Amino acid sequence: MTHRILLDCDPGLDDALAILLAVGDPALELVGITTVGGNVSLANTTRNALQLREYLGIDEVPVAAGAAEPLVRAPETAAHVHGAEGLGDLVLPAARLAASEAHAVEVIIETLRAEPGAIHLVATGPLTTIALALRKEPRIAEWAASFTIMGGSFTRGNASPAAEFNIYVDPEAAAEVFAAGWTVTMVGLDLTLQALVTPEVEARMLTLGPIGGELVVPLATYYRNRSGDAFQGQAVHDVCAVAYLARPELFVSRPARVEVETRGEFTSGMTVVDFSSDRPNAIVPVELDVEGFWDYAHEAWGRVAPTRRHG
Repeated sequence: MTHRILLDCDPGLDDALAILLAVGDPALELVGITTVGGNVSLANTTRNALQLREYLGIDEVPVAAGAAEPLVRAPETAAHVHGAEGLGDLVLPAARLAASEAHAVEVIIETLRAEPGAIHLVATGPLTTIALALRKEPRIAEWAASFTIMGGSFTRGNASPAAEFNIYVDPEAAAEVFAAGWTVTMVGLDLTLQALVTPEVEARMLTLGPIGGELVVPLATYYRNRSGDAFQGQAVHDVCAVAYLARPELFVSRPARVEVETRGEFTSGMTVVDFSSDRPNAIVPVELDVEGFWDYAHEAWGRVAPTRRHG
């Protein structure tokens, strides 16, 4: 069975690797990419998505820009992790094709409206654009075949001691999204930090040929290489969210009730996860088959041949 994906993202090192996974897995069909400000500015995330689209030879996949800033808060980025422009040291050729003239909110609504129950929505950045789409058309929560995010945690955060970055950046949007009446698959830090690029994983990536040396390794090691010996491996957070859709058997998951803290002085953006609730609104993966995950990612990435070279 082929899963058709509409990916809302903020490329971003691991977002780029997630796009690559979706392109390389024949069981996945990427039907659209929408962008949001997050890891870096919206201008940069959109440019990165456009350049990746042409580098990977998927010119037919529409790219649409979404929300530049959170619903009510000042924007924050993670450029210290992803590099000033979002893709670390990677320099791709300028895109020849432009983004869609339509706003990402319209693209999300119309894509899901056209084929109710057929398109899986995956979000790997802040949830601002998803929240805006729900405000305009709440029925997207019914039309999406499933909704998976990379975000949150049930223990600790990375943007603060309590909050994961994607939720921390726009907790008001996240709160609206979790309350929308659908089941959110929350692929959070507790899961994604099991998918670390160790030196052994990096060595295997280098066997992928041009795509390995030119794209995968630079993206998968940029932050680790700048963090010194104290950092044992760079996590490919967003790859896990796309992988969950294709290979859920690689994950041990539990139902839970997830609420988003928006007012706490020290806990704003925290995802409060209750695994004992009788009113679950989420599925939370908690354990990863690490060996199986890397086998799957390696196989999918290995199917992709770059169509444009870069220097």
